[in-house]
Amino acid sequence: MMINDDICELRNKLNKSIENGDDYNVIYDLSVQLDELIAEFYRGQMKK
Repeated sequence: MMINDDICELRNKLNKSIENGDDYNVIYDLSVQLDELIAEFYRGQMKK
């Protein structure tokens, strides 16, 4: 379940970045990282 924690942490980081009006590149990078973690999570679920 560690990946779930990573997803939640990164999602919170992304949300704070958006709320703070951070640079687009920072927000985009966090979003891509989050997408990759979510994809990794689902790939793991499909193997079960």
